[in-house]
Amino acid sequence: MTPDSASSGPAPRRVDHAGLVIALALAAVAAVLVWHASQLQSNTTYGMGPQAMPIVIAIGLGILAIGNLIDALRGNLPPRESADPKAVLLILAGLALLIAEADLGNPAQVRAAVGAAGGFVRADEIFAILCSVPTVPFRRDVVS
Repeated sequence: MTPDSASSGPAPRRVDHAGLVIALALAAVAAVLVWHASQLQSNTTYGMGPQAMPIVIAIGLGILAIGNLIDALRGNLPPRESADPKAVLLILAGLALLIAEADLGNPAQVRAAVGAAGGFVRADEIFAILCSVPTVPFRRDVVS
């Protein structure tokens, strides 16, 4: 008897395209960090200035990008879970408020746009509140 070609072994793994995109994004962020670190001006006489930490983080991101690329090409990445759109939108809204509150232009304009006191602490509070909103309905039978 000849073995059936369908049962001759495990199916070949497919290239994970989302993993390739993630690896590319990690590499791009690492490249931007290195570029920005090279633009920093330093007057230190000890040889290590403000460029050191962004470059260390960029090296870590580069290592993660290489590892993710290898796993994506081999098809070794775990299957992704489905995302709850409401939770994702709440987190993105919180991050947008965090950036707007802590980093944008004139604090008076930010206060007028966001309606808060301004500053990182207030933005962090808003982000924490938005991330703690339940995204699934509360069920009494699960709790009791």
